[in-house]
Amino acid sequence: MNDRDAPSSHHRWDHLASDVLNGHALNAAEAQSILNCPDVELPALLAATYRVRHHFWGNEVQLYSLRNAKSGLCPEDCGYCSQSKVSDAEIPKYRWNDEATLLENARIAAENKSRTYCIVASGRGPTDREVEHVAGVVRKIKATYPLNVCCCLGLLTAGQAQTLAAAGVDRVNHNLNTSERYYPEICSTHTYADRVDTLRVVREAGMELCSGGIVGMGERQSDLVELALSLRELKVESIPVNFLHPIDGTPLEKRDDLNPRYCLKALCLFRLTNPESEIRIAGGRELQLRWLQPQGLYAANSLFVSDYLTTKGQTPEDDYRMIEDLGFVITGPGPETAKAKAALQSAGQEAINAS
Repeated sequence: MNDRDAPSSHHRWDHLASDVLNGHALNAAEAQSILNCPDVELPALLAATYRVRHHFWGNEVQLYSLRNAKSGLCPEDCGYCSQSKVSDAEIPKYRWNDEATLLENARIAAENKSRTYCIVASGRGPTDREVEHVAGVVRKIKATYPLNVCCCLGLLTAGQAQTLAAAGVDRVNHNLNTSERYYPEICSTHTYADRVDTLRVVREAGMELCSGGIVGMGERQSDLVELALSLRELKVESIPVNFLHPIDGTPLEKRDDLNPRYCLKALCLFRLTNPESEIRIAGGRELQLRWLQPQGLYAANSLFVSDYLTTKGQTPEDDYRMIEDLGFVITGPGPETAKAKAALQSAGQEAINAS
């Protein structure tokens, strides 16, 4: 196909978006076609994807702040991670932050216009005592700041999930990271099934699921498609899409598989396969999307603001400016999912009708 033929083929993306808005669940072949979108059609794909994004989320952008509450010292061998036992990366290593530190970072998160504060800890999974520590902090955060709280603590037991839910944790993050087929290529100390089990106990405890993946670890396109469809099957409310930041000292330090256009196609894939989910542009966006970062928000409706676990991000002020330049607005405090927002609006309408 040459450039002169391209406009006639652009209509297929609009048709695909219409199908999604009419309730059609994309199959694997349709999802794969998004990743195979010719670059000349990328503007049309983004425009079609934006229709779906706008239908469910308008022009709002939800901001997240992340606190690495326990850094390094991890016995797992995840090849992408600077905190794993197989990493020689020079990163800070410390045990659990105390309550005062976590509360201070919650204050900063609220000041930075974040809707959600994420407490993250390295390791295979927490002890019951560590979970109680987090639960105590969460109760104080909820009593002090208008923040949703998400925790990422590794593999959880049913009892630990229930403790977090009782403390007021809104979501637990536990990324599937890639497909079940490819998972053994990036980690051998736990399995894909272990991760699914943690998502199951989180759901059974009544919390929402935050789970996504990392693009660019050497996976096939079909692995990325399988991940997107697995997240849909699990009805994940929040999907962080990370782009590999190949950190020196990690097994994946030499990988260089991505370009900004493919990253945008990946964001469109997750939006069109999971239309009602919150799609978040997460780690690696500054490195891999580069000057195309703003266009990612035509598919995604959420960002991490400021820094990540062991890598730096752009300043909050740069994020605010990017959002404003798009004509978008930062979402204020409140429920995160489209379903929760709809329930709140419905309750408000019922109250008006009752009065």
